[in-house]
Amino acid sequence: MLPLAQPHLEAYLEGGPVTWATERQIELVGEALNNLRKAAPDLAARIPDVHKIIATRNVLVHGYTEVNSTIVWQAATQAIPGLIPTLEALLAEVAPTD
Repeated sequence: MLPLAQPHLEAYLEGGPVTWATERQIELVGEALNNLRKAAPDLAARIPDVHKIIATRNVLVHGYTEVNSTIVWQAATQAIPGLIPTLEALLAEVAPTD
């Protein structure tokens, strides 16, 4: 993935492409983790806050409650990037060896 300029909270709050892209990425991560939790619950349990990520995805997709934009932004810019090292390590464990 190519690094992009980090948009600011204000751009997210305006709505439009930054909002849609941010929320879509959270939806994708949440859906992938939900599928992982079903297929390999022990592996999914090793991911910090896996249940919160899936719950956030569900709120975004199904509109269970009003979305708190500040929480979504914090998840996208702080929590999810912090998961990358954990996810990379788990992928390395389960990746087939040549």
